[in-house]
Parts: sequence; C-alpha cells; structure tokens
Amino acid sequence: MSNSLSIMADIGGTNTRVAIANGLKVDANSIERFRNAENSGLEEVLAKYLAQRPDINPSSACAAIAGPVKDGQGTLTNLNWTVDETLLKRATGANNASVINDLQAQGHALEHLTDSQTLVVKEGAAGDTHSARLVVGVGTGFNAAPVYRTDNVTLVPPAEAGHVDLATPTSELADFAGHFASKNGFCSVEDILSGRGLAHIYEWQSGRMTEPAEIMAAHAANNDPIASKTVGIFARALGNTVGNLALTTLPFGGIYLVGGVARAVTPYLSANGFEDAFCDKGRFSDFMKQFRIHVVDDDYAALLGMAALLQELRDGAASRS
Repeated sequence: MSNSLSIMADIGGTNTRVAIANGLKVDANSIERFRNAENSGLEEVLAKYLAQRPDINPSSACAAIAGPVKDGQGTLTNLNWTVDETLLKRATGANNASVINDLQAQGHALEHLTDSQTLVVKEGAAGDTHSARLVVGVGTGFNAAPVYRTDNVTLVPPAEAGHVDLATPTSELADFAGHFASKNGFCSVEDILSGRGLAHIYEWQSGRMTEPAEIMAAHAANNDPIASKTVGIFARALGNTVGNLALTTLPFGGIYLVGGVARAVTPYLSANGFEDAFCDKGRFSDFMKQFRIHVVDDDYAALLGMAALLQELRDGAASRS
C-alpha cells in the first residue's frame, strides 16, 4: 500500500504553521503554529513538531515560503531563513520534497476550495474548469500569480508582483506615490497594498505612523476620519491594481484574494469604490465586468494547496511507473 502521508510547513515572516495530510485531507488536529523568533530555522521547527509525533513517517514534504524560490531553494524576504529540498528531506525523513512560494501554495488550493471557504465580493461570469484563475495575496506583503489547470496538472508560475512600480492613474495615488518615493526612493505596489501599506497611507495623511490593526479598528468604530479615508484609498488602489493584473492574465475562472489584510478590508470594499476602480479601464471597462472576484476566508488554505501539489506529484509518478 502506497504511503500518502505528507508534512507541510507554511513559513511566514512571523510564524510557521506545520500540518500532516493524508492525500488531500489535511488533519486539522495536526496543525501547529511556531513563532519564528523562537527558532533558528525550519529544521528546528520540524524537529520540535516531529518529536511529538514519533510514529509519523511521511513520504513527501512541502514548504511554502514568503519569498522568491528558484530551483528548489528560497530565502524568506523578511526573515534570514533559507530553505531547500535537501534540508526538507533531512528534517522530515521524506523521500520527496518541494519548496514553493507561499502564493503558489494558495494557487494550488483553489481547485479544492468549497463555497463555504470563499466569499464573492464582485459578481461575474463563471469560467469553465480549464479557465485561468488569478490568486492575489494581500497580507504582510503583496503578490499575485495566474493559476492554470489542465486535466491532470495545476501550474502556478512563481512571481514577485508586489515589487513592481505602483500604477498611479488618479491624482490621489500619484500624490501618495510621490510622497512615499521622495522619502524612500521608490514606491512599489506592496508599499501601499499590505499591512504596512495601510500604515503608510495613514502616515501620509496625518504625519504619524499607526499600527494597521489600530487603523482598521478605528475605521470599524467610525471614530477616526483619517482611518476611514485610509481604508477608502486602500480599497481603490486594490481595485485598480487587481484590474491591471486581470487584463494581464485574463482570469476567466475567477480572481481570488487571499491573506489577512484582504480578509480585514473585505467588508469595506464595496462602499469605497473597489469595483469601480477595478473596472475603470477606458474602452475595456465593460469587458472588466465579466470577472468574478472572491475572497478566500480560510487561514489554512496554503496547507491544503501544498497537500494538493504533493498529491498531484504522487499521481504523476504513479502514472509513469
């Protein structure tokens, strides 16, 4: 009987979440969170995790990291940890290992999400099973990548879309970008569309830095006009940026926003012009109406995506043997 057990590590800038899956089924009771500051690297995290589970013998392992990955190796953007497939095999005892970007993991999950795990924030046409999709991560950082599906394989090309120049089609965004670039030399998409991006927008208006969670709480309480204006600027910048990405990738299968900041701003997108900014593309404005946009309301979707990738790799190996 083949061994379909796998171990997955979702490595962010602050925390690492580790879980066990049997095929496509992630064991919710196995999910454990580790603070990165308390560990020297992924190998130490996995040693602690597996020490509590001496009977686990995974055949496959996957790590999703918040940073660029090339040739099975990557270093986190905001943490001095480097992860490669050799380390992953050594730490887990698995015969097969994969290292991918964290947004790629989210992309591999899309095919397996249920309606209860997503929320539609803009209606649009439903694509067929082979239509391209677009996954957009808005959290500690920003990234986006297309998701392509054939009969047996899911392809999510790596990307670092958060580090391109911020498009400034409105005077509002141009003023922000000019202010930020004058102090920092460059204004990227991630400098406005991320957790710290909320703080940057607030500082631009008020002259003082405030934590993103405080900005969102003040907006929800309706007791800080600057916080409310900040959320509005964020929503419109997000709409414009996602619209540009939609024209680049033509995701007729839908657009999926993921990440903690995406979930936090979801209740305020409609009232703050997100959809108008998304569709405001000149003679292509009507064309933009066909794209459906979802928010993934599941903090563990990346774990599901890694399990799905490993299962595809096992299926592919079995079909070739």
